[in-house]
Amino acid sequence: MSNKLQELRNRIQAQQEKTNSYGKKSGDNANYPFWDLADGDSSTIRFLPNGSDNGDFWVDKYMIKLPFAGIRGKNTNQTIVTVPCMVMYGEKCPIQEEIKPLWKTDEDTARIYYKKKTTILHGFVRKNGLKNDVTPENPVRRFTVNAKLMKSIVAGCMDPEMEDMPTDFLNGTDFIIKKTMQGKFADYSTSVYSRKSTPLTDEEVAALEAFPLADLSTYLPKKPDEQHLAVIMEMFVDSMNGESYDLEKYGKFYKPFGIDDVEGEAKSATAGSGTHTTVSTKSVVAEVESDDSEEVAEEETVVARPAVKTATASSTTASAGGQKQSVQQLLQQLKDKKK
Repeated sequence: MSNKLQELRNRIQAQQEKTNSYGKKSGDNANYPFWDLADGDSSTIRFLPNGSDNGDFWVDKYMIKLPFAGIRGKNTNQTIVTVPCMVMYGEKCPIQEEIKPLWKTDEDTARIYYKKKTTILHGFVRKNGLKNDVTPENPVRRFTVNAKLMKSIVAGCMDPEMEDMPTDFLNGTDFIIKKTMQGKFADYSTSVYSRKSTPLTDEEVAALEAFPLADLSTYLPKKPDEQHLAVIMEMFVDSMNGESYDLEKYGKFYKPFGIDDVEGEAKSATAGSGTHTTVSTKSVVAEVESDDSEEVAEEETVVARPAVKTATASSTTASAGGQKQSVQQLLQQLKDKKK
């Protein structure tokens, strides 16, 4: 068994122990919409290493949905604005801190504002179960998965029969996404890794040489600065008080899906304006998408920033001397072994 796989297993186990200690589509066609698979269909995926020095081949994304009683001056239809959670950047999230007491007194409201997690990976679609899907020029696709599907991905890495990283260019293992329907909900619990390891094909090697692997963190929303964080907290207060979304005030910072850019200057928000002394009890009831939801919510509006492509992107495989090798070095090794 490779040292890198054991390191990954140790990180997974540590994260699971930490967790247990506590009581849709992208416009560039890069994001693979596996949720459009028909009932009983499947797609075969080959995950690839993160283009950064991160040892994991995925990155977690945490977002918070703020429900509003419409848009001020426009309508009274329930409106959702999605904002980044600071947990995503390794920091405490002020909204999550605010709702902690509510888990004992008002769990319904706490669930509304609890962070929603998805996970981003990338790789090749080796067998496409989507009839009308078009592979982009860069065939390395992104996969944004929910907690249930990610559990299957992680569980496979913990399988003692897996001896190499599933992302290994020579001895990696494909992942088969299988979709079935449980009533009106999609189920991916039968998704599994293949029992047979396979090397990358010549075409896949050529694609990685033409399109260096991206740092997955570049697909996360930009970390809120002091002003943006103040705006998030003001919106949280307005949402908790059952108010409408103020497009003029907040539109330059965060806005609902489908709202065009706001012309003119937005009202300023100061770093200290996010006080919660005026927060009332829940007055807006929202249907909350849980971590077990089928797919990425369509109202999510954050657009991935362009990946920084570098010829020295690190992979998760180390050389005999313990130094991480570049993707280019690994690709060359793969070519040499195929000769």
